[in-house]
Amino acid sequence: MRYELVILGSGESGTGAALLAKKMGLSVFVSDLSNIPAAFRSELDAQGIPYEENQHTREIVLSANEIIKSPGIPEKVALIQELRKQGTPIISEIEFAYRYKGDSKIVCITGSNGKTTTTSLIYSIFKTDGQDVSVVGNIGYSFARQIAEHPTKWYVMEISSFQLDDIHTFRPDIAIITNITPDHLDRYQYDFNLYTQAKFRIAMNQGPNDYLILCQDDEATMQYVNLIQTNPKILYITMNEQLRGDGAYVTNNEMVLRLNGEPVSISINELSLKGKHNQYNSMAAGISSRVAEIRDTSLRECLRTFKAIEHRMEHVASIRGVEFINDSKATNLNSVWYALESMTKPVVLIMGY
Repeated sequence: MRYELVILGSGESGTGAALLAKKMGLSVFVSDLSNIPAAFRSELDAQGIPYEENQHTREIVLSANEIIKSPGIPEKVALIQELRKQGTPIISEIEFAYRYKGDSKIVCITGSNGKTTTTSLIYSIFKTDGQDVSVVGNIGYSFARQIAEHPTKWYVMEISSFQLDDIHTFRPDIAIITNITPDHLDRYQYDFNLYTQAKFRIAMNQGPNDYLILCQDDEATMQYVNLIQTNPKILYITMNEQLRGDGAYVTNNEMVLRLNGEPVSISINELSLKGKHNQYNSMAAGISSRVAEIRDTSLRECLRTFKAIEHRMEHVASIRGVEFINDSKATNLNSVWYALESMTKPVVLIMGY
């Protein structure tokens, strides 16, 4: 049988895409080279979606009209190369889901560090304001599953460069690149330029009514900003100067969020998230929320009360005057550096694999 859509990979994104495809009346097949987790297998069975595990049947995959590729599958895999050679369209789950989002809007966050905290903070701000919002992508459900089961007016989405590699029309209304430092270079031929270009794909389809929020203090980001071929409204966040136009900056211990010439400010001493890196995260979340027309009262309240995500600079306990902090989500050297930079007391670092 020839399927309209074959999905390679049965994780949250693959299963979510299958559920959405079924709902939209497409003939869909899920193929996984490993075991399909029992929970996902049960969902596929319940919806009557055919699948295979521990193999990719070449005849099925190569005859598909279109392929959704799991972000975890490298481009160098022989089957992917064969699909490319014969011209079969390969897309990501977020590209597929985007087709069915309707008139809802997207705030999309990528970057090497800080994206999970920034995403969680934006979602919390929107919820505090009473918005119809969901958090999707690498947090919560997949974008496709959310649309299939419970569509919302706003989607706050954390995504990686792997997910951006296979977009074609995906366009966030508000896009954020937190920063760009070397990470996952094995997927990009150990070429930092290719990795950076992948991050900037977040803006590849944006137009003059969309916003792109960038860190002016991030060297790699600023090296590539002039290569953007679309024309979104760019807003910068910085700690190095008082911006004359719209954007976000810190001055005299005040975080200023200016949009359309109107500033909103809050003392950095009132921010619930401490440390220089979290000031950047708070600026990105704050200015994007202003673009989305979130009420100032909701924005300030959440910036003051938001609790850090688990395992990210998480206070565990204080024993005999020693504070124990769990930062196990710091999975690269830059994350560790940012965490240590925020410390104001002597530190004993326990680190390992």
